[in-house]
Amino acid sequence: MRLLRLSKIAWVAWRYGLDEIVATGAAATLGTRSSLALARLVRFGRPLRMPRGERLRRALEELGPIFVKFGQVLSTRRDLLPADVADELARLQDRVPAFPSARAVAEIERGLGMSVGDAYASFEQQPVASASIAQVHLATLADGREVAVKVLRPGMAGMIDRDLALLRTAGTLLVRISADARRLRPLDVIAEFDKYLHDELDLVREAANANQLRRNFADSTLLRVPEVHWDLCATNVMTMERMHGIPISQIDRMRAAGIDLTKLSRDGVDIFFTQVFRDGFFHADMHPGNILVGDRDADFNRYIALDFGIVGTLSDFDKNFLAQNFLAFFRRDYRRVAELHVESGWVPRGTRVEELESAVRACCEPVFDRPLSEISLGVVLLRLFQASRRFNVEIQPQLVLLQKTLLNIEGLGRQLDPNLDLWATAKPFLERWMAEQVGPAGLRRRMEQESVQWAQMLPQLPRLVHAALARSAAAVDDDEPPRWVREVVREQRRTQRWLRWFVLAVGALIALELIFAFTA
Repeated sequence: MRLLRLSKIAWVAWRYGLDEIVATGAAATLGTRSSLALARLVRFGRPLRMPRGERLRRALEELGPIFVKFGQVLSTRRDLLPADVADELARLQDRVPAFPSARAVAEIERGLGMSVGDAYASFEQQPVASASIAQVHLATLADGREVAVKVLRPGMAGMIDRDLALLRTAGTLLVRISADARRLRPLDVIAEFDKYLHDELDLVREAANANQLRRNFADSTLLRVPEVHWDLCATNVMTMERMHGIPISQIDRMRAAGIDLTKLSRDGVDIFFTQVFRDGFFHADMHPGNILVGDRDADFNRYIALDFGIVGTLSDFDKNFLAQNFLAFFRRDYRRVAELHVESGWVPRGTRVEELESAVRACCEPVFDRPLSEISLGVVLLRLFQASRRFNVEIQPQLVLLQKTLLNIEGLGRQLDPNLDLWATAKPFLERWMAEQVGPAGLRRRMEQESVQWAQMLPQLPRLVHAALARSAAAVDDDEPPRWVREVVREQRRTQRWLRWFVLAVGALIALELIFAFTA
């Protein structure tokens, strides 16, 4: 089965001339005679009449959902791709060829256990959007509310499993033959990708993600999340409130509607950092096909999120590490960046901090004091990769989604406002967050969280300490020690009495702090 799939990938690549695209790009970059000759050679005998962008898009569509996802991520990086290729790949975001409406209706009825006519007052047979994993139909409920019905493509699980098996095989080979590959931990990254792709195949999980994000931004004027109709959801069907807005990729249409693109670009950065650092729960599939901008009523100039199949979560350790790194970058404190990498275990303990500091400075110093339009994150990432290769930095699989989302955020920021100062927009937020974590407010919040356990433990603490000390003294008595040891024991018992009073005093202070926290 793997051999058949691999053969298909090779055939599709040859059929659409993907090797010719790579060879031509290399020839244009290198400009040598040998590279130009190779580009002509690989094209020989094939009438590749379609433009290169269309050929690449059609090849990804034919190869299936994993390859379509890859194209979706690439489509946001217009700074790294030619315009014609980026325009074609943008069609993968919500214009993947739809599957037949009859099959969609059959899937919906199988999932809900009722006919479409019983579930909805009206149902549009023609899908309004079609993506790699599912497609969306519009409908209305019996009470007249407009909804969007998302239904999975049939047979997706088997196709994804086959492609993931090929990726694991390739990853295993790379790990065996390449030290760089071992450092990048491709098998761990593929395992994370496997998890998130299979999460997308469960629409009940996606509905739960939407509910969580909706609660997190319930009072926000920056982001709107649609309401989920749980009685019309199943593992292969999700029904949610229909959203009205302009796709974020349609810049001219937003300008005509009077939307403030500069404010929108800054709001996007604010939303992202709020999700990551306040909630530790973020939308991790933020390509333009999943984002609308409201153009009416209360939603005007506000982001509207769609498609919640992929979300990321971060632990408190991850959030603290990332926040300190960001702030150190913003302050150009490259030594602190190096120290954080050593302290977190991202580089070997024996790494010289001074050498890592110098490498980080060389990567990042050219970035600052320049508008976003003049910053090539691709060049910065290349330099950071070279530095990480030198210092054996291990890639953290749990942060792969965050890295991908950061790339999407930058791509969207470039489209909305090329002069967006990403650093100046994010720095106040992170400074505020760090102050809340390490200042008095953070202490009070953590004490409130721990107060339930303390309320049970504090009354027992003096007794437990006294019992432990008594057992220690009794053990000494049973052994009939010499006189000088007995003198030490008597001194220890005097110390125990003082310790009991000290423990009681500390307990009283903590109790007063708890009373203050609950009454403040």
